[in-house]
Amino acid sequence: MTSVFVLAFAGGVSAETLESALARAYGNNPDLNAQRASVRATDENVAQAKSGYRPQVNASADAGRTYTEFSRPGGGSTIERLYPRGVGLQIDQNLFNGFRTQNSVEQAESSVLGARQTLTNNEQNTLFDSAAAYMNVLRDTAILDLQRNNVEVIDEQLRQTNDRFNVGEVTRTDVAQAQSRLAASRSQASLAEANLRTSVAQYRQVIGVEPRQLAPGRPLDKLVPRNVDVALKTALNEHPAIKASMHGVDSAELQVKIEAGALAPQLGVRGTVAKRYDSQIEGDNILSGSVVAQLTVPIYDGGVAYASTRQAKELVGQRRMEADSIRDQVRAAVISSFGQLEAARAQIIAAQAQVDASETALNGVREEARVGQRTTLDVLNAQQELLNARVNLITAQRDRVVASYAVVQAMGRLNSRALGLAVNHYSPRVHYEQVKDLWGGLSTPDGR
Repeated sequence: MTSVFVLAFAGGVSAETLESALARAYGNNPDLNAQRASVRATDENVAQAKSGYRPQVNASADAGRTYTEFSRPGGGSTIERLYPRGVGLQIDQNLFNGFRTQNSVEQAESSVLGARQTLTNNEQNTLFDSAAAYMNVLRDTAILDLQRNNVEVIDEQLRQTNDRFNVGEVTRTDVAQAQSRLAASRSQASLAEANLRTSVAQYRQVIGVEPRQLAPGRPLDKLVPRNVDVALKTALNEHPAIKASMHGVDSAELQVKIEAGALAPQLGVRGTVAKRYDSQIEGDNILSGSVVAQLTVPIYDGGVAYASTRQAKELVGQRRMEADSIRDQVRAAVISSFGQLEAARAQIIAAQAQVDASETALNGVREEARVGQRTTLDVLNAQQELLNARVNLITAQRDRVVASYAVVQAMGRLNSRALGLAVNHYSPRVHYEQVKDLWGGLSTPDGR
């Protein structure tokens, strides 16, 4: 019996493979697509930070009406009615702000890299959940078929027991035992059907379609290393969650520099040009312009900049401890998943041996029962042991496949390219390159 025994119960001609189901999830999963949108939104932080290098341009216009009456000491008055109006343009250019703009750009770029790693980790989780959902449907379908078959077998056993009771070969106790076991088997079949419905719902949630005629699912042996030490080394070097946490540390360290930059002198230049009409006397026309360098030296702001800098330093410590915690989590996940994989391999061997032995035992008990050396209860017990052995085998085979995906996920390599999925691989770099240097525009690159 191979490691895809469970799939013999799926029935029908295969229309969906595990790989095609993963491809569906890669393209359609709403959580994964939402994370991609989040990365695109994070890309815009770079363009926002770079705005600190660029001039700020503002135009203004005004119009009004004034009424002035001059009264003379000797009598008489003069009335003046003006319609003052004008337009103006102001340009502000930052020259130096304590390197806050430079550090803000670097922080935004670090945040983008961290968001990409978070997206990669989210992709891993989605693909693993999809593989687990796929195998759960196969497992529960097979178990439901076994339970329904068991109902038919025990129903036939009850019929034979009734016939033997009618001719006096067995007692009413034998009939009652068969009836009890039939009721129990029907209950187990109902439970198996409920479990399958739950798995189908989870499949629909993660992959986006109803499961139909699922093909065999096979373990990812080609991506699983030979021992746990290799898996650990790979995970600590490549896992996206660890990389994302390190970018978080970088971002926090840059925030310290940004906050401290508020204590540095600020140098900028302002240029203005204005055109005024009727500003002083009726019909006047004034054109003015200026270019002014402005230097601001902060002396004391009440302690806000100092407190913000100290706060940012504490956050750096927090991010570093979080990164250490994530490393420990990744290490634990690798060791745990690798152990589960080895256990599943051993369980398959043991469960297969149990199935073979239970089949032999059941055949023997049935033959012995025909000549009166075994009771009806012995036959029912032997049937139950065989059923349990087959369920254990199916479960172990499902665990074998899922555990292999868990190992690859814990290593940080469960992605569409490593799996060779037939999809258009999403590249967050494309959107980043489209928006990082934009000076304006309200439309997103995809036209929204």
